Amino acid sequence: MNDTPLLAIIGGTGLTTLKGLELTRREAVNTPFGEPSGPLVHGLLADRRVVFLARHGYGSTIPPHRVNYRANLWALHHCGVGNVVAVNAVGGIRGDLAPGGLVIPDQIIDYTFSRKHTFFEEGLNHVVHVDFTHPYCATLRQALLAGGRAGGVEAADGATYGATQGPRLETAAEVDRLERDGCDVVGMTGMPEAGLARELGLCYASCNVVANAAAGRDGDTITMAEIEENLNRGMERVRTLLEYTIPLIET
Repeated sequence: MNDTPLLAIIGGTGLTTLKGLELTRREAVNTPFGEPSGPLVHGLLADRRVVFLARHGYGSTIPPHRVNYRANLWALHHCGVGNVVAVNAVGGIRGDLAPGGLVIPDQIIDYTFSRKHTFFEEGLNHVVHVDFTHPYCATLRQALLAGGRAGGVEAADGATYGATQGPRLETAAEVDRLERDGCDVVGMTGMPEAGLARELGLCYASCNVVANAAAGRDGDTITMAEIEENLNRGMERVRTLLEYTIPLIET
């Protein structure tokens, strides 16, 4: 069997381990951009080779603005994967995106700052630009949606992800602005991850888990207990969706 993983899965908040993953080995990768969030976990899921990486570390200790996105993406690319599914916890802005539900976004707006957001900044022979008109891989998006249908897991098709700096949650006024800008969900880890994946030529798509209604959309405050409860429900759906998606991904 080919040792190259079919798929890399980047786990977000609430997904530091992947249930059903038959572990084969852990791989520590040194990168030109520093240390990744943790070792790459290689294994079998749905009888296919995959590699898993916990974005916030396996103890969930790395806040979103301190994640070494460049090291993470470089490490996954280095191990030979071509497909990457990122799992991101988000707040729901659009009214039909209820807590605990899943969303497969198709667009993104970046509001982050001071993050290392490109591989192309030093030692260049020429300036490098990459097309980012459609930030997510259409083929992998459709596989995720088809996997959801096959597994009986509902996932909303299409949304604009607003990527904010964190680690604090947004104000109600900030969410109002995001909505005016056309954002449907808000999270803290979508960028620069998606852009870096594009620079490396990876087929990258995201599965968003709605952890809460965004600020000012439902109630006066957002509690971590509420977020944890919704993530627990949502991550079970993510695991089912992945199991049914993996057989649909072509090598």
